[in-house]
Parts: sequence; structure tokens; C-alpha cells
Amino acid sequence: MKAHDAERTTTLRLIKNALKNKAIEKREPLTQAESEQALASMIKQRRDSIEQFNNGNRPELAAKEAAEIAVIEEFLPKAMDEAGLAALVGEVIGEIAASTGQKPGPRDMGLAMKAVQARLQESGVRAEGRAVSELVKRNLAG
Repeated sequence: MKAHDAERTTTLRLIKNALKNKAIEKREPLTQAESEQALASMIKQRRDSIEQFNNGNRPELAAKEAAEIAVIEEFLPKAMDEAGLAALVGEVIGEIAASTGQKPGPRDMGLAMKAVQARLQESGVRAEGRAVSELVKRNLAG
């Protein structure tokens, strides 16, 4: 507020209100994981909005949403890069193959997704679910 950054102030107010509403809905304070989940869903909503604004030829609104994403991401753990995520997915699928004794296929998608998400949560990093899903699907098909 002191820096007179209106967009950042507005975004911070949105974050505060979203977290407060979640806590009210739950009727008890949020855990760290629940707060991160709420922020991640805010980012997902904004990504969907950016796509809609770009399709509707409204680049100024898309830019506003992108700026909000940048502010929200400051409060989330660091996102895993594409190469690290690909390595993690390959490692998990290798473990599944070793435990079952056969090469996993598309029917093992749920098992692989669950294992990758658990590993991401253990390591304290995050990754977009859509990106994880694409990589798992690609590795299981190939």
C-alpha cells in the first residue's frame, strides 16, 4: 500500500479474502496445505480466465490476470521445472514397473498420478496437475 502499487494491493486483498472465506467455510483455521490448495485453485482460475480473454481478444484483461498470478505465486512453494518433473515421473513409473513385474500401461494412470503427487508433496514443491497428467500419460503410452 505504501508503494502505491494498486494492482498488488488488490491481489493481496483477493488472497486474504479467499483464505478467510475458506476458513469460514471450514469453520476452523486452515492448515498450510489447505492454504496452498486455495492459492493453487486461484491460479488455476486465473489461467482459465487468461485463456478466455485471449480467445475473446481482450489482451489487457489477460495481462491483468497474469500479473495477479505472479503475485499469488509468491506465496506458494517453488514450482518444479519441466525437466525435474519428467525425471520424477520416470522414476515413479520405473518403481511401479519394478513392484508389479511388468511394464505399466494406461490402466495404471491413477496409481502413477497418486504416487507422483505424494512424492511432490513430500519434497515440498508443487507442479500443475495438468502438466503432471500429460507427462504420466506420455510415459505410460511410450
